Amino acid sequence: MLHGNPTWSFYYRNLVKELKKYYRCIVPDHLGCGLSDKPQEDLYTLDQHIERTIELLESLNIKHYHLVVHDWGGAIGMAIAQRWPARLKSLVILNTAAFHSTAIPFRILLCKTPILGPILVRGFNLFARMATSMAAPRGLTAEEKRGYLFPYDSWRNRVAIWNFIKDIPLTPNHRSYDTITKIEETLWLLQHKSILILWGGLDFCFTKVFLKRWQSFFPNAKTIIYEYAGHYVLDDAVEDTIPEIRRFLMQKSEVTMY
Repeated sequence: MLHGNPTWSFYYRNLVKELKKYYRCIVPDHLGCGLSDKPQEDLYTLDQHIERTIELLESLNIKHYHLVVHDWGGAIGMAIAQRWPARLKSLVILNTAAFHSTAIPFRILLCKTPILGPILVRGFNLFARMATSMAAPRGLTAEEKRGYLFPYDSWRNRVAIWNFIKDIPLTPNHRSYDTITKIEETLWLLQHKSILILWGGLDFCFTKVFLKRWQSFFPNAKTIIYEYAGHYVLDDAVEDTIPEIRRFLMQKSEVTMY
């Protein structure tokens, strides 16, 4: 299970509680996120996140796996799936992207600006704080909000949040642009896999425009839209998404036309 920004493995807490009864759950915190180390050097490109995750799986001797991806976990996870397609048993996609798009909300573009961005993101923790309300329109509890913000309590500890935003590749000269291009161009390699797409219909960032792109790449995937849920679809639709994923994995050999 691969998380995005500004979350950490905490995002998958309810899914892990359910699936640990049946599966070995591997839920890493990307470098700079959650309880992982937070070095201040330039170690936060998409390529580096991909390579570190591959190193982790190799060190654990993972030969076969199911993959669940959300937000930045989509690009990281798809690169891994393309590297090891024969090992991938099934794929669950949650409000994410692994292809180019310029449909970026203004509030994120504002956080991406070189001078103002670090002040807002690392100084005031605005990106993570706003996510606890905007990404879950049904509402997180005070305890859940504390959980999401817990690792990001200082300028130093918000280094990955800022670098993930900075790493959004909008122009061809961006350092991660070619990596996203390669991932997008090879998504077709996964078309024959068993794929489930669960989507929060109220996501302010990954809107249904992104969902349609996924459906164009994976026309045989089973898709369920939770119209009342936002970007944190596993929180907003916890009663529906968790059992849906469990059922999907239990009958992983099926490809459902939707």
